[in-house]
Amino acid sequence: MILETERLILRPWTDADAESLYFCAKDTDVGTPAGWPAHKSIEESLNIINTVFNSPTCFAICKKEDNVAIGSIEIKSGDRTDMTERSDECELGFWLGKSFWGNGFMPEAVNVILSYCFDSLNMSTVWCGYYDGNHKSKRVQEKVGFIFHHTCNEVPVPLLNEIRIGHTNYITKERWNELNYSI
Repeated sequence: MILETERLILRPWTDADAESLYFCAKDTDVGTPAGWPAHKSIEESLNIINTVFNSPTCFAICKKEDNVAIGSIEIKSGDRTDMTERSDECELGFWLGKSFWGNGFMPEAVNVILSYCFDSLNMSTVWCGYYDGNHKSKRVQEKVGFIFHHTCNEVPVPLLNEIRIGHTNYITKERWNELNYSI
């Protein structure tokens, strides 16, 4: 599955993306706020591509001009999410390389994924969360129309061996349609 926006291509991850993944994921400002440690090598990034980014609904976010991965976005359902047990609901997870922040790439990617979730996968609700202090993720979710649902004060972050405060947001198909029809 390949999705496109005006400036982006969202496509499956491949082994050839290991170097660009490492370039983005070696920065602690990228992974730590999202709950995962910085990558230490291209080999580690390749392993992540083959073990974590191997879902058919995990996409490399690439700029159209060069098709190089600059981030990731994933639709999580079933055993890949703990936010919902319903088959008509899913979770969205995303991150973007630091050198690409501030260009509106992530809201653009999230919008095309939400369209896919609601129009093609027929989801009723999409859930998304962020850890306290991750203002970039919070802002993206606000920009595309997610609504606050709840806060958990003791969320385990196993990859960093920490406990954090987590915030959970959601957007329904009805809200998505209202926001997009009013444009």
